[in-house]
Amino acid sequence: MSADPAAFRAKFRKMAAEPWAFYRGSACLFYADMAQEPDKWADERTSRVWIQGDLHAENFGTYMDAEGTLVFDVNDFDEAYLGSFTWDVRRFAASMALLGWRKALSDRIIEELVRTYVTAYVNQVRSFAENPNDELFSLRLDSTEGALHQVLLQARLATRVELLDDTTVIVDYERRFRRDRAGVRELGDEERAAVERAFAGYLDTIPSGKKASSSLTYAVKDVVGRSGFGIGSAGLPAYNVLVEGRTQALENDVVLSMKQANVAAPSRIVRDEHIREYFTDHGHRTAVSQRALQAHADPWLGHTEIDGVGYVVSELSPYVSDLDWSDLTEPADMLPVLGYLGRATAKMHCVADSDSEQTLVDFQCEEAIAAAIGDRDTEFADSVVEFALRYAAQTREDHRLFVDAFREGRIKGIESTEAR
Repeated sequence: MSADPAAFRAKFRKMAAEPWAFYRGSACLFYADMAQEPDKWADERTSRVWIQGDLHAENFGTYMDAEGTLVFDVNDFDEAYLGSFTWDVRRFAASMALLGWRKALSDRIIEELVRTYVTAYVNQVRSFAENPNDELFSLRLDSTEGALHQVLLQARLATRVELLDDTTVIVDYERRFRRDRAGVRELGDEERAAVERAFAGYLDTIPSGKKASSSLTYAVKDVVGRSGFGIGSAGLPAYNVLVEGRTQALENDVVLSMKQANVAAPSRIVRDEHIREYFTDHGHRTAVSQRALQAHADPWLGHTEIDGVGYVVSELSPYVSDLDWSDLTEPADMLPVLGYLGRATAKMHCVADSDSEQTLVDFQCEEAIAAAIGDRDTEFADSVVEFALRYAAQTREDHRLFVDAFREGRIKGIESTEAR
């Protein structure tokens, strides 16, 4: 906040708009509450599985996996860490209760939506436990219907050329980043040299199984500073790096994001030094976590550091398309989606990338979670539904308190100099 108070003022203005936006921007508050929340489903194993850390209804979307397949899955791993599997399930369920309230759905309907999600989650976990070969499961064009299928179809229409034409311009037969776009910053020689050194270090963090055979692929063409990210990344320094891609054809150029990684919200309540010491920095933690949570992760995914601070590197892919909840207004349309999202959450907890380097979780998560729930499926679903409705109500009250504090100038460190 002290480094960029204006970015946090903008973030807090967005969070003030409504309880849903407040919830999305306050993962740290959620985990402060989880530290006090009883969790009968967490045991020695299920309290230390890889979690996404900020699982809410808008953190799902499409990506092109390392095998070249369009997949609908969990995205955004900035808060990923190790913790109780229930934290992801609860955070998503409470987000659905808030989303349902925003859509003026009754508590009875919200309960049905949450229960559908939880039931699909448990069933998919059991499927993984009972059928080891079922880990090939993913939500693809050939395995989805309805709203999710439409999102995948829209992603399929995207092209790399469109992304490049939007972010770059051709000068003297070579691509360069556009400098006339909001949030784009020209770098001085010293800063650019530091970024290029960091990029060279990043190349060593790409798993050998994902690294391109030709060094041509990683030739740097241009670098710019970036700002203007979403609610969760306010104030974090970032850069875009334009690289050659697999050939010298201009349509194969690739845009990479190099973004400073932040402290993962769950890490604030997981008092485990063995986990903390495992990661060299937050960029390393983000990259390792994503590979542990996502099968066939982005082949460009890696990490680096600048002045001792960790950065995560990934592709700005043209094939990213998010699920638009504004188009889903009726429960009948939402229920199938909740079933898919429950299955996607289970896959995240149970299936890691084959190139995952992590050694922190040395057991089968699906077996551990299935054993913790046992034959108490209904009791587990009831507990999640009860939490979702209760926490959504608490969030609405927290949002009111937050807005009052913000309006009255009681949040220190973000004051505008103009206002004074």
